[in-house]
Amino acid sequence: MSLVTTITGISFVGKTTLFDLLTGQKIPTGTFAGAEAETNVGVAKVPDERLDKLVPLFAPKKVTHAEITYRDLGLAKGAGAGEGISAKKLGDLRTSDALLHVVRAFRDPSVPHPEGSVDPERDLATIDLELVVADHSVAEKRIERIEPEIRGARAGGEREAKERERDLLTRCLDALGDERPLRDVDLEPDELKLLRGYRFLTLMPQLVVVNLDEADVAEPETVLAPIRSVVARHRSSGVVHVCAKLEAEIAELSPDEAVAFREEAGLHEPALERVVRATYDLLGLVSFFTVGPDECRAWTIDKGATAPEAAGAIHSDLERGFIRAEVVRWDDLLRVGSEAEAKKHALVRTEGKSWVVEDGSVINVLFNV
Repeated sequence: MSLVTTITGISFVGKTTLFDLLTGQKIPTGTFAGAEAETNVGVAKVPDERLDKLVPLFAPKKVTHAEITYRDLGLAKGAGAGEGISAKKLGDLRTSDALLHVVRAFRDPSVPHPEGSVDPERDLATIDLELVVADHSVAEKRIERIEPEIRGARAGGEREAKERERDLLTRCLDALGDERPLRDVDLEPDELKLLRGYRFLTLMPQLVVVNLDEADVAEPETVLAPIRSVVARHRSSGVVHVCAKLEAEIAELSPDEAVAFREEAGLHEPALERVVRATYDLLGLVSFFTVGPDECRAWTIDKGATAPEAAGAIHSDLERGFIRAEVVRWDDLLRVGSEAEAKKHALVRTEGKSWVVEDGSVINVLFNV
């Protein structure tokens, strides 16, 4: 599964610093002020200690972690509603699987806030309004175009389909006119399918990343509580916190120093791990593993995917010719030390086409094409 997540937010909230932390890049932050700059693109390897612990059992030639592509995209300073996202950046946003909305909770006089004060709830509302305005424009223009199409369509299925599309878009337009994101609208599976091609921004899952001040790292809930309250009103939304400045300083240390510094600061895991886990939870994703002397690899699939669908994530031929899957829990395999021992202790199960993949499963697909 190719996962693309776009980091957005107003200027000077720490988007590029977070992007650097997630992707390991070194993009300068001083000149990146939002809509005037190019969109930065990078890839993050998804940390997974389960895979790391399995690797020594096989000494593979190659180890492949799952990956997430991150884009770093923002608004122009002082832009009004509907003016902060260029056409190109709207295109970048619309090809995302999820949005990471960074809001600023840190206080730093040397980095002036565009609005003159730090207010994460206000900044959250600013971006949300931008996305609502962008979606409203898309829905409005399509309704304008579809009306003559309905008049020119033949009576029957063709006209009924276009009328159904118009009525659905009108519902969306009404919600957006009330400044409601489309993820909060009750939509049936067939309606979601119909809207998929529009790539509505407010229909995408959104993870709010609160960039904390160093002074709030040890006890973040005072800052996070009101933001959680706002985000909890919306579906397919979540909240995670980081202290990007502190994490950037830790990234310059040796691994041992980083662990000690992080513990002392009250950060029990790196920002990458926290953000990735929250993203997986928000999108409903799980991981399974394939292992062997050639490669140990993590694969990402939707929660609820069946064994043939997991096989298809590896290669379409495996899904097409799927016979069955040999499955063992990763921790059981680690405990006994080898696949042979796992079979000896009856820890390896045979699963068929209806089996729903469990997070952390080690899978060997048997197929015939």
